[in-house]
Amino acid sequence: LLSDPRKTAVLVGPGNGVGAATRAAALAAIGLGKPTVLDADALTSFAGAPEALFAATNESCLLTPHDGEFARLFDVTGDRISRARDAAARSGATVLLKGPESVVAAPDGRLAVTVNGVPDLASAGTGDVLAGIAVGLMAAGMDAFDAGCAAAWLHGEAGRACGAGLSAEDLANILPPILKALRA
Repeated sequence: LLSDPRKTAVLVGPGNGVGAATRAAALAAIGLGKPTVLDADALTSFAGAPEALFAATNESCLLTPHDGEFARLFDVTGDRISRARDAAARSGATVLLKGPESVVAAPDGRLAVTVNGVPDLASAGTGDVLAGIAVGLMAAGMDAFDAGCAAAWLHGEAGRACGAGLSAEDLANILPPILKALRA
């Protein structure tokens, strides 16, 4: 599946399960040299052995941890901006540290902070939507940093548009009108 040239970007993590098979899938995806997003189970699968992941990651990788996943791989001392910057430098990948104010840090030092997130985005499956947005943007040709920034902003706007009680499915359904408004 991954060797198909029509597949221009890869997402590993959501719903994959934690363990050796997911670690292997993540490393195989990165090894192909295609833009790769690692989220959820892919990140947790490297808990306790993050150096195995960092030896493979590169500038075409985007890691999208929430605070809990981040703590399994990186140092959690300091503020969110410093932690994300350090994580990007250590991993060689762009890191999108999800939260109400998501931080996107590239290994070359670029940094962005979104301020349009809402607390309702901390519900099940919404981070998977964010990862899906990012991999779609990377498949269309955006680099990892720009895709992380755009995905975080779009995710926040979708959360604001949906309002309280949103679900992951709500986010996916509200994205087309947001994108249409941006194009106008």
